[in-house]
Amino acid sequence: MRRLAVEAAATFGLMFLGTGACVVNAVSGGRLGVAGVGLIWGALVWLLATLSGAHMNPAVTVASGLPAREQARYALAQTFGALAASLALLLIFRGRAGDLGATTPAAGAAVSFFLEFMMTTALVLAVLRAPPKLVPAAAGLIVVLASIFGGPLTGASMNPARSLAPALVSGRLGGLWIYLSAPLLGAFAAAALTSASRRN
Repeated sequence: MRRLAVEAAATFGLMFLGTGACVVNAVSGGRLGVAGVGLIWGALVWLLATLSGAHMNPAVTVASGLPAREQARYALAQTFGALAASLALLLIFRGRAGDLGATTPAAGAAVSFFLEFMMTTALVLAVLRAPPKLVPAAAGLIVVLASIFGGPLTGASMNPARSLAPALVSGRLGGLWIYLSAPLLGAFAAAALTSASRRN
């Protein structure tokens, strides 16, 4: 139960400050910029993973090797934390909340799917392959680089809970299937590549 509470709390923090940065960027006329928002996301991933060890991402959980029932519990905790964060942002910003940092496939469905798949594969590979002490920093760096590269095209989600919550709360559901499926497939690909490399 404690691990699930940590997952929910860490995901809340990630989403509240991460998508909060997206909202602030929109409200301020883009003062943070793509790089600024990306740096905030990366720093949050690094900091929260260092402090809590939480996955904060169903795609990471899927590749973690946990039993299926435990994976489902983690995903529910992550989704709960993400939804709570989106609702809190809506309460704070009200009419200025916009889409609450929802991810949209600006590059088109096929390209966005491919980019989300590849970015998530890279992220999960970093989590699975980096030395344990370096995982938070490696994951944070991947998130920064992916956010700067893919942010304008897809929103650089790499996280089903990160996309689901603002989409549900804001009612912006277009393209949501991309952000639910591509990261999970990317996680499976990363896990398969890691398993294959260990057998060789």
